[in-house]
Amino acid sequence: MSSLENAEDRAPVLSVRGVSKRFGVVQALDDVSLEVRHGEVLALVGENGAGKSTLVRIIEGVHQPDQGMLEAGGAPRAFRSPADAHALGIRVIHQEPDIIPDLSIAENLFLGDFRRVRGLFLDRRDLARRTRAMLAAFGLQDELSPWTRAGALGPAYRQLMEIMRALRSGVRLLALDEPTSSLTEDETRRLFDVVEQLRRDGVAIVYISHRMHEVMAIADRVAVLRDGRLVATRMTHEVGEAEIVQLMVGRPITELFDPSARSLGPVLLSVSGVTTRRVHDISFHVRAGEVVGLAGLVGAGRSELAEAIFGHDRAIAGSVAVAGKAVRLRSPADAIAAGIGFAPEDRKSQALLLLRSVKDNITLCVPDLISRFDFISGEDERSVAGALVERLRVRTPSLDQLVSKLSGGNQQKVVLGRWLARRPKVLILDEPTRGIDVGAKAEIYRLIAELAAEGMALLVISSEMPELLGLCDRLLVMTGGRIVADLARAEASEERILDLAMGNNLLRGERTMVA
Repeated sequence: MSSLENAEDRAPVLSVRGVSKRFGVVQALDDVSLEVRHGEVLALVGENGAGKSTLVRIIEGVHQPDQGMLEAGGAPRAFRSPADAHALGIRVIHQEPDIIPDLSIAENLFLGDFRRVRGLFLDRRDLARRTRAMLAAFGLQDELSPWTRAGALGPAYRQLMEIMRALRSGVRLLALDEPTSSLTEDETRRLFDVVEQLRRDGVAIVYISHRMHEVMAIADRVAVLRDGRLVATRMTHEVGEAEIVQLMVGRPITELFDPSARSLGPVLLSVSGVTTRRVHDISFHVRAGEVVGLAGLVGAGRSELAEAIFGHDRAIAGSVAVAGKAVRLRSPADAIAAGIGFAPEDRKSQALLLLRSVKDNITLCVPDLISRFDFISGEDERSVAGALVERLRVRTPSLDQLVSKLSGGNQQKVVLGRWLARRPKVLILDEPTRGIDVGAKAEIYRLIAELAAEGMALLVISSEMPELLGLCDRLLVMTGGRIVADLARAEASEERILDLAMGNNLLRGERTMVA
């Protein structure tokens, strides 16, 4: 091996030197310098708008820096397009993997590298052989066929396909942008196993995530961006989550949650013996000013219960009452009319009209507030939406901005704004902070506390245990479509909730109900 090759191996895979980038009046990056080394996982964190996406697009060759430079293998490089980055082994896997859904796994993996028989016909046998070898390297040979249509795959398999394609082309640096946002816990563990193998093979990994527990579990170092500047780079074993959060938002986070006790009013939501195809004999209540959490493992029935209360799923037994009045829930329209609001888990596919404006999305459920003589009043529409955008601090250039152009946190605020416009008695929030940054999380926590203080009854579903313990006055634990415990906040802990959620109390013949 030549001395030049030795120098390249010793040098960082990629160095960013004093990079700045401006878009109009927005300074997206300001004098950012960092290195990505062989065989390490570097986490890149920051609030939405901190500059993470811009930096990744520069690394990928989509954007070019206004100032500064990139070095790869110790030598200055100019990436004029993604092809330039790919040629040096730099690949980025975005939240929405870049696959062709109507082609097979094999065709997606080896697109541009098909071998032919007699120079004319696709060599399907060779293509299948190479694909099976790649699937076997990931332990997927028994799960997937080379000829499975890519569009039929779930999010985890699509991401693994992207990683396989990157490895086939000789990847040296792989950037993963929010890779677990659509994955289950089991799928996330499989992805982590793949990342660990890549690290052992010397691949440099840039890992972008809002999930601090993932960052702490998988990264060697963490680089924190705030307002376009690199404010810190730390070894993960030398720093805690609280310090990273403080660096991200630029202020001490001593208390994300409001610890003050709330005065509770009358029962606003009463569920008695509700049974559907997926939940069984559910009974509980929520008072005015109370935040009740639903805890449980994936498949426990939490979202299914929420859908039943909102009229998405017809109950075959039991009853629901709002403010003491029985409600016949034949559809979500009945629930809305009774004073129930629901922000579902998947805001993009279940809540938002992505090709409509912020204004249209917020005012969707309040035609009575924005119409005069059966005609929509543009003035009233803008007044209602504008007041909620201001209250919720939605970052949008205008009320006419397409909601699809907003960050995840701001999209979630728009969903919440829709229900604040309606002013329901009961609000159900399913994973209200999934996929959003810590700054937006803090604002949503503040809003939940405000709504409870104003006398609304809130039912919150979350997979983040600290979130439930910090937000909720009581916690209902579900397993197998049933509520197995009702715990006061003072009696709840992560260990106890997990024990109950795993059904261990049932094995002991216990049922915990704490009023």
